[in-house]
Amino acid sequence: MNDQQNYQPSASNSITVRFEIQNRPGMLAKITSTIGKEGGNIGAIDIVQADEDVLVRDITINTRDDDHAERIVSEVLDLEGVEVVNVSDRTFLLHIGGKLEVNSKSPLRTRDQLSMAYTPGVARVSEAIHENPPDAHRLTMKSNTVAVVSDGTAVLGLGDVGPRASIPVMEGKGQLLKEFAGVNGVPVCLDTTDVDEIVETVARIEPIFGGINLEDIAAPRCFEIEERLKERLDIPVFHDDQHGTAVVTAAALLNALEIVEKSLHEIKVVMVGIGAAGTAVTEMLLEMGVENIVGVDTEGPVTQHRDDLDAAKERYAALTAPDTEANSLPDVMEGADVFIGLSVPGVIDADDLKRMAEDPIVFAMANPRPEIMPEDAYPHVSVMATGRSDYPNQINNVLCFPGLFKGALDCRATDITPKMKIAAAQAIADTIDDRSLTADYIVPSVFDQNVVQRVAEAVSTVAVDEGIARKRT
Repeated sequence: MNDQQNYQPSASNSITVRFEIQNRPGMLAKITSTIGKEGGNIGAIDIVQADEDVLVRDITINTRDDDHAERIVSEVLDLEGVEVVNVSDRTFLLHIGGKLEVNSKSPLRTRDQLSMAYTPGVARVSEAIHENPPDAHRLTMKSNTVAVVSDGTAVLGLGDVGPRASIPVMEGKGQLLKEFAGVNGVPVCLDTTDVDEIVETVARIEPIFGGINLEDIAAPRCFEIEERLKERLDIPVFHDDQHGTAVVTAAALLNALEIVEKSLHEIKVVMVGIGAAGTAVTEMLLEMGVENIVGVDTEGPVTQHRDDLDAAKERYAALTAPDTEANSLPDVMEGADVFIGLSVPGVIDADDLKRMAEDPIVFAMANPRPEIMPEDAYPHVSVMATGRSDYPNQINNVLCFPGLFKGALDCRATDITPKMKIAAAQAIADTIDDRSLTADYIVPSVFDQNVVQRVAEAVSTVAVDEGIARKRT
């Protein structure tokens, strides 16, 4: 299967082309047929101008990538009687000027309003906070604002692109917080990769924020940064690449196990990819009761018998203590109930799946190409999930972090604990009732409005129970 077959046309690579077309019968059919022949998916077709001799139409086309888009336009241009007036990339248009802005919550249309919002009235509020600093949570945007902090070293599937190129992604994270949970997310993209400088910078800007969401910071530095900030700050610090992935993976696994009628404590899990996310998923599953997890990296099973492990993998091997003599991934797959991939494309194939236990579960979450394509896996598995939006069961962090931060902010939690994360996972899983649960529907839609509220309530309840909430919701 070639790469072109693996990528489906999508809105993320969509274009709107303005065509000037000779006004003759059959011209539109020729254009749409050519687009379809070249593998483009047509969305809207709009008439911009209609004259006796010429029609001007805007046609929106979902494509696979830039080269695919260029090829489609070129092929249509070869048709007699067709000219291209303009080609617009819809994704770039959406990002022009950024995706976030600051809005005023209070109108300033009279002298009275101005005198209360700003000088002289604002001085009274500042004095109150000076006398009682915790009032900053009640009287400022701190109560509902999260810093989305990145150094741009591990952005999406792009890697180290730097702080400026990370801004669109951090803006997107802020947009998701606002759209789904009503929480203000402010991008903070730092021009440093020094652990001490990142920790110190985030600590210095803490007064305005009620929570810190660490994002796209490469391992192993992300571990130390999160640990030190959690020790230093009295607001929640959450590395979403690790823990958001872990929460949603755990939620999906809970429902997948319901489908195949297996329990957490009896399953064998193969974890491929022992980076930040893979480690966090492993820690969470162990916390939830999974007893048999075998981690695998590019050299094979991560065990205490190996002498080539770095400090992070030595810790992982000690954490899982796998009881295996296997020395390759295919061998490890023998009898496995669950495969979880957070690595690279094409790591496993159908033969590996045939080695697994009855009713296997496969979460292949490498993006954009998973460890095994769903089409190749479906004949051999009971439940299949990926990180992609164009297949069922997308394991997407947006199911977790908006509700988790909303819950933590609502109760003014000082931390986000393992029990809070488990509660979030259970809340996500429980959003799907027993009557709706199927192998193709183990995680709710990111647009399910119940998810955020369920997660927020569950997180707040646990925070209160654990004594780390400074406010009862």
